[in-house]
Amino acid sequence: MAPQLNQRYTGFMTAEHIAERLPTDLKWAVAGRSEEKLKRVVSECQKLNPDRVQPGKEMPVPLFPLAPFHILTKKTEIEVCNLNDQELLALAKKTSAMICTVGPFAQFGEHAFKACAEAGTHYIDCTGEVVWTLAMIQKYEALAKKAGIVMIPQCGFDSAPSDLLTWSMAQLVRSKLSAPVSDVVVSIHDLKTKPSGGTLATIIGLVETYSIKEIGAAKAPFALSPVPNSYQGPKPSLFTKLTGLRTVSHLGLLTTSVTAATDEPIVQRTWGLLQQERSRQKEAYGPRFNYHEYARAKSTLSGMIAHYGLVIGMTMLVLFAPVRNLMRRYIYQPGEGVSKEEAAKEYIVMRGTAVPDVQPKSDKVAMIEAKYPASPYLLTATCLAQAAYFVLKDDHQLEGGVYTPACLGQRFIDRLDGEGFKIETKLVDA
Repeated sequence: MAPQLNQRYTGFMTAEHIAERLPTDLKWAVAGRSEEKLKRVVSECQKLNPDRVQPGKEMPVPLFPLAPFHILTKKTEIEVCNLNDQELLALAKKTSAMICTVGPFAQFGEHAFKACAEAGTHYIDCTGEVVWTLAMIQKYEALAKKAGIVMIPQCGFDSAPSDLLTWSMAQLVRSKLSAPVSDVVVSIHDLKTKPSGGTLATIIGLVETYSIKEIGAAKAPFALSPVPNSYQGPKPSLFTKLTGLRTVSHLGLLTTSVTAATDEPIVQRTWGLLQQERSRQKEAYGPRFNYHEYARAKSTLSGMIAHYGLVIGMTMLVLFAPVRNLMRRYIYQPGEGVSKEEAAKEYIVMRGTAVPDVQPKSDKVAMIEAKYPASPYLLTATCLAQAAYFVLKDDHQLEGGVYTPACLGQRFIDRLDGEGFKIETKLVDA
């Protein structure tokens, strides 16, 4: 059975952001399986911004699209299509860029990725499924390079914030200390949110689509990087191995984070891409780069509970089908999540440090804090829409291929700053 596309959640939030925040001369379309649902999306967007032309309305010259598939089109309209290669290729050929929020991507996402690579259409998505991302790179990056298009998977809360924080700290160290960076740590300092049905369905779908071996291989250090890296950084202590806890200067007591396995491979891929892309080589992090992501632990006990809860929970999810069936029965369904009012009360705070790679050891380190005063899903919608607009309208100078959010650089960060994602970097005593 085909999935319920996330028009009421991530996809719908992205449509709202385009309607409210992007320039009114941008032409766009919504696409999905149900014309009735798409018309409801358009109707809601019309209420948010009556002055802009919405999909399905007459427009002399067209430009940009949206929905579970948000695209830049030659025509402003509603596009009804199914999840198959033929219909999505036809859709991709009508657009300049496509934003895809259909999931789980491991089960339903390849059609759109393949279509954009073959049609020469820019592509942005919000997956957090690293093993799927690796598969798409292996299958379609050569096509993307040949076509000169920009394809950016994992451009939502998975994994744009971590990627952009790391890039920002590395540029601060390079500009102020004339040094590369080595050990970078980012922590989820404070996070108030509830997972949507799409997120939970993705976790279940991932373990049912790929083997444990395939998932593990994709999450190996620098597995997504086009350049190999053997530097592993400081070894964890016995205490850390037993408890999952560690103390990092300026960040405090940290524990295992559910986001690490998703974000670390993307940040590591950025490290490799910055060395390869001619227009980005001056932003490269350095040869002894290492990245880890954790979550703040409020106490030793709570940190250990979080660590073992995550380890045991994921093990049970992977090994026992009844656990997955129970989750399906009682969680949100794909396309569902908290209300708009509840989402506005959620928030994100992230912090990080980056150590300059110099000898003798520097007496300074970079520190960063990022805040977003709403749901991570709203941040995802913002990242998707702003990245697509940036790729279309800005001189990004990228040659073509499968990129990461940080490859869009400071001007993309500035766009997100204008939408409420605030980043502050500084040098502090080591």
